[in-house]
Amino acid sequence: MVEPILRVEGVSKSYARRGLLARDATTARPALSPASFELMPGEILGIVGESGSGKTTLARCIALLERPDTGRVMFRGEDLVALNERELRKRRRAIQTVFQDPYASLNPRLKVGDALAEVMLVHRLAERRHVRGRVAELLDQVGLPSRAAHDYPAAFSGGQRQRICIARALAAQPDILIADEPVSSLDVSVQAQVVNLLLDLRDRLQLSVIFIGHDLHLIDFLAPRVIVMLAGEIVETVGGDVPITDARHPYTRALMDAVPSLEKVAARQSSTPESPSR
Repeated sequence: MVEPILRVEGVSKSYARRGLLARDATTARPALSPASFELMPGEILGIVGESGSGKTTLARCIALLERPDTGRVMFRGEDLVALNERELRKRRRAIQTVFQDPYASLNPRLKVGDALAEVMLVHRLAERRHVRGRVAELLDQVGLPSRAAHDYPAAFSGGQRQRICIARALAAQPDILIADEPVSSLDVSVQAQVVNLLLDLRDRLQLSVIFIGHDLHLIDFLAPRVIVMLAGEIVETVGGDVPITDARHPYTRALMDAVPSLEKVAARQSSTPESPSR
């Protein structure tokens, strides 16, 4: 029986909030209610929800970019939350994140090749004499020429920068890739290219992927299972034994109706009367 590569158990997170008046006590603002789910090896799991639904907070807790208040993040049977910073540093490379804004994720003063090399050297994944060749391989994997290593991030388009961010995540040789709204800031045509790239990398590298976004139809296309989040809570999981068309929660159905599917667009176009010819 295949075991999950990742098991999230009761993970929650709150942030401090201070009142407007000095005498008000500092209170905790819950951003994520206890969340639990599993990720299988090689699986693409979708997480969908509007802004403020808690999906990014959940992603940051999974990657231990922030420590959850409660719960466990079990990676290959080991609780990452229980590790101290030194122990966690050795394992952090296994779970890498690609964020929404590719330009903000890249150091504008660092050439692309140096940014990729830095990851490999920090995690001791390549000897210095082999780094240049490995950088060229990573750029080729994401569809960029090797000469891109000599340029700064400002020289690239948004879609190309996101490819660079993906290459930098791959430089750590991760087992799990968290894609946190990686296409929401890109043009529609570029979105398709990045999505297809992630699918290809999953197949070639046998990655487990958590894809986060707000477009339910896109995520349903990518992921056999989709977690739906609202106000910091997981309200429903669709896919697998529960197809998306059988979603029960009103919020899930509202998300389905918010973005027109290809079928709805085609039906609307076919029902629109043609303009009379002149």
